[in-house]
Amino acid sequence: MDQIETKRLLLRKLIASDAVRIEKLAGDYDVAKTTLNIPHPYPEGSASDFIESRHRAEEKKSIAAFAIVEKESQLFIGLINLNLSAPHSRGELAYWIGKDYWRKGYGTEAVEALIAYGFQVLHLHKIYAASFISNPGSWRVMEKAGLKYEGTLRQHVARLGEFHDLVYYGLLKEAYEDGLNREIALKD
Repeated sequence: MDQIETKRLLLRKLIASDAVRIEKLAGDYDVAKTTLNIPHPYPEGSASDFIESRHRAEEKKSIAAFAIVEKESQLFIGLINLNLSAPHSRGELAYWIGKDYWRKGYGTEAVEALIAYGFQVLHLHKIYAASFISNPGSWRVMEKAGLKYEGTLRQHVARLGEFHDLVYYGLLKEAYEDGLNREIALKD
């Protein structure tokens, strides 16, 4: 599947022309500091290499990566992916949204769509995600999308000269399917 459509978003494969928007949006310190891997400052020209690395990882079936595009404007607004572990049938969810698009529900909408993709198309057993405890916007997205709190790893990672606690959230396929069945029953 090359794309996923939601009410307001299109999740599609990354393309070379996304590099300019990636560098602009991910280059914002407020975005970079909420992630473990976005470099700051964002090196000019490196987004093209990043996109190519995602394509190579997709060929190896180790990732399912998507650009998040706002349908109305057709602008790239963020990135979302599942880092896949085939032996364990699980995917680690990771995402970021450009600062101008925060607090509009785009993160939750994209996460819900990728969770459905992970369970229904990739047939994963579990989807999980981690966030800095200092980034409640991110872990609230996880909660809204149905992931359940699984624990906190104290001062587990170092980022930009500081140690951070990571909160972990997860969702099993059976809980996801049970939630869908409840949703369908409520509509009947």
